[in-house]
Amino acid sequence: MNEKKDNKLQTLLEILIISTRLGLTSFGGPIAHLGYFHEEYIRRRKWMDEKSYADLVALCQFLPGPASSQVGIGIGVMRAGVLGGILAFIGFTLPSVIALIIFALILHGLDVSTLGWIQGLKIVAVAVVFHAIVGMAKKLTPDVQRKTIALFALIATLLWQTAFTQVSVILISALIGYVLFKHQEIDENTHFNFPISKRFGSTCLVIFFSLLIILPFLREITSLNWVAMFDSFYRSGSLVFGGGHVVLPLLEREFVPTGWLSEESFLAGYGAAQAIPGPLFTFAAYLGAVINGWQGGLLATAAIFLPAFLLILGTLPFWDALRSQPKIKGALMGVNAGVIGILISAFYHPIWTSSILEPFDFAFAAVLFSMLAFWKLPPWLVVLTGALGGIFIHWL
Repeated sequence: MNEKKDNKLQTLLEILIISTRLGLTSFGGPIAHLGYFHEEYIRRRKWMDEKSYADLVALCQFLPGPASSQVGIGIGVMRAGVLGGILAFIGFTLPSVIALIIFALILHGLDVSTLGWIQGLKIVAVAVVFHAIVGMAKKLTPDVQRKTIALFALIATLLWQTAFTQVSVILISALIGYVLFKHQEIDENTHFNFPISKRFGSTCLVIFFSLLIILPFLREITSLNWVAMFDSFYRSGSLVFGGGHVVLPLLEREFVPTGWLSEESFLAGYGAAQAIPGPLFTFAAYLGAVINGWQGGLLATAAIFLPAFLLILGTLPFWDALRSQPKIKGALMGVNAGVIGILISAFYHPIWTSSILEPFDFAFAAVLFSMLAFWKLPPWLVVLTGALGGIFIHWL
C-alpha cells in the first residue's frame, strides 16, 4: 500500500515539475503550446498515443475556453486523476500568472508593447506555430479527403471570423468525416480507463451551466465588485471559442467601456502577455491585478479558467465511449482535419499579421524556424535568440 502511495506521489510530482517547466518555456500561444505538449508528453514520455492526443485536441478545440490549457488538464487527469489535472494546470499556468501580476503592480502605466524584445518574441511565435502545424498536419491530414476538409476549414475561418464560425466549421467537419470515414476500424490499443466517473463528469457540467446562469443574477442582486468581476471573467472564459486571442475583445468590452481600467492599461497588459510563456488567458491575472491588486489577479485567474476545468472534467468520462464507436471515430477524423485548417487560419491571423511587418521580420522568422526544425536546437535558445533579435531589429 505504501509503495502504491509513493508511486502516486511520484507521478503527481513528475506532472507538476514537467508542467511547470512547460509553463516557463512555452512561448507562442495556444497552437505552439500544443506543439510543446506533443513533444514533451507524447513523443518524449509517451503518456498518450498519437491518435488519443489528436482526439483530445479535437475535443478541446470543440469546447469553449483555452484549448491548450484544457489539453494539458486532460493529459494530467488521464495520468493521475483530478489531482493530476489540477497540478498540470497549476504548473503550466502559475508562472505566467505571477509574471503578469508583477507587470500590473510594478510596470503599470508603461507602454511595454513598444519594446523591441516583445516584437522578437512575436516572431518566435511565428516559427514555433508553423513548426507545430507542419508536424500535426503530416499526421492528421495524410490523404486528399482530409486535406480538402482542412482547406474548407481554413477558408471558412479566414473569411468569416466570428465566435460561431469555428464551432460551425468543426460541426461540418465532423459531419463530412462521419460520411467519409464511418467504416473505419477501431484500434483497441487506444482505450483509456479514466480515473473519474460519469457521475462526477455530469456534476461538473451541471455546475458549469448553473454558474453561467446564476452569476449574472447575483451580480445584479448584490452589487458587489468582486461578484461582478468574477461574473465578467467567468462569462468570458465560458463563451469564447478559439483560444486566448479571441478572448481579448470580450475582456476589453467587459472592462474598458465600464471604466474598470483605461484603454492604455489594457493595451500595456496585452503587450506584457505577449512577452511571457504560458496561456494567454492569464492576461486576466493582469487585468484583475490592475483592478484590485494581487488578490484581484488571483480571483480573475480562477474565474476565467474555472469553465475550462468544469468542461474538460465534465466531458472526459464520456469521451472514450464515444470515440470507440466507428462512426464517431470517422467524425473525429474529420474534426482533426478541420482543426488543422483552423490552426492555419489562426497562424495567419492574428499571429502572422501582427508579427511579420516587413521583410526583415520574415527573414528572421525563417532563421528561427530553421533552428527548431533543421538544427534541432532547444526551444529556450530559440526564444532567447528571438528576444535579442527583436532588440536588434528595434534599433535598426
